Formats: sequence, structure tokens, C-alpha cells
Amino acid sequence: MSLEIRSLEIMLLETIEHETAASPQYAVLWLHGLGADGNDFAPIVPELVRREWPALRFVFPHAPVRAVTINGGARMRAWYDIRDASFADHSGAGRADDAGVDESVAQVEALIAREVANGTPASRIFLAGFSQGGAIALAAGVRRREPLAGLIGLSTYLPAADKAATMLAAGANTQPVFMAHGVQDPVVPYRAGEMSAAQLRELGYSVEWHRYPMPHSVCAEEIRDLGDWMSRRFAAVQA
Repeated sequence: MSLEIRSLEIMLLETIEHETAASPQYAVLWLHGLGADGNDFAPIVPELVRREWPALRFVFPHAPVRAVTINGGARMRAWYDIRDASFADHSGAGRADDAGVDESVAQVEALIAREVANGTPASRIFLAGFSQGGAIALAAGVRRREPLAGLIGLSTYLPAADKAATMLAAGANTQPVFMAHGVQDPVVPYRAGEMSAAQLRELGYSVEWHRYPMPHSVCAEEIRDLGDWMSRRFAAVQA
């Protein structure tokens, strides 16, 4: 089926959607990075999907347009404002606008609720994101009261990590996590991603961590490893 843009009712973001076959059994919500939009990761579908997988619906939302402090207040698609570009202590504390994170988490939750209402249970929904989108995926995952099939964070970090333990919902840490990062990343330092993975493990999450010799980007080996991880998730759900 072809990609299409759908204008959704109030509280729902505009999205690009793609179904790999009729009657999808799973959904993948994929959040783009700063300044991009839902088109950014739509081309990844044929590279990631495997012939033996069940039918999937991919949902690529467009983040709202907002002013971004580190870019001189320029307005662009962003999941939250970035007030400080530094990762002085590698944690990213104070970097993300908390109100923006909360707003984006609520908008992502609305999209998840739509998928559930359309017949895909939360246990068959993956929440993925790159960079800023990955930060929202992890932030939403910490607060989830009904576990998803898995969380995927690429070249990203956990915002407000110092508050994560207080935000952790009962049962949220049963969600498996895939995280990957480039060791040459100049935007979100490798150490920031590594520390976030360690913090999630401290909170009880099972985190599969991968590193690659790349900058702030995605590579073919990473997509292969993510595909392997998703294959194991499908097998676990169907067992």
C-alpha cells in the first residue's frame, strides 16, 4: 500500500502511514528528529521489514512547529524546545523543555490510543524514535501504565533522567528496550545515550544496547540489529 498523509482530528498529530499487508496485526509509531518530519523515516520500511514478519502498520507523526532556543528561536518541527545544547554531565539534565516533553508524550499517547481503538492492543505496538523523537519515546515508555511491545531509541537519551524513578509507572519496566548510538555522535554524545541505557536498566528495564562507528545518523548494520530484535519480540508475543 502506498504512503499517505492523513489529517487527524483534534489532539492527534498529522501522520504518514504505511501498511505492509492487509489487516495489520502490529503497529509501529516512529518519531522523527529535530527539524525533520514524518517523511524522514518512512523510507526505512522496506529496509527493516522482513518477509516472515506479520503485517505491520507504520505511523510516522509530524511533530508540532515550535520555537527552538538553541537555533536562535527559529520555528521548526520539534517535540520540545532545547534550551541548552550542552551535555556537560552527559545526562542532558535541563536540556529539554519539560512542558514540551509532557505535551508531546500526551500527543503520542493519543496516537497509541487510536491504534488500540482500531483493534491493535498495546502489547502489539512498538514506539520508536530517533534523536529528539527517541527522547519522547523513552519518556513516554517510562510513564506507560499498559506496556507496549517494545521501545526503540536511536541516537538519543532519556530526558529528565533525574526524575525518571518518580515518573515510573507500575509495570512500565516490563517493556523491552532497544537502544543504539554512534560513537562519533557530535549532537547527542555517545556517553549520554550509554548513561540513559544504564539508568533504564537501574529502573528494571531489559535494554539491548548497540554501538556503531557513525555520527548522528542511522546505518545498515543498526537496521539489521533492530530487525533481529523485533523478530525476537514477535516470537515472544506469539509464543
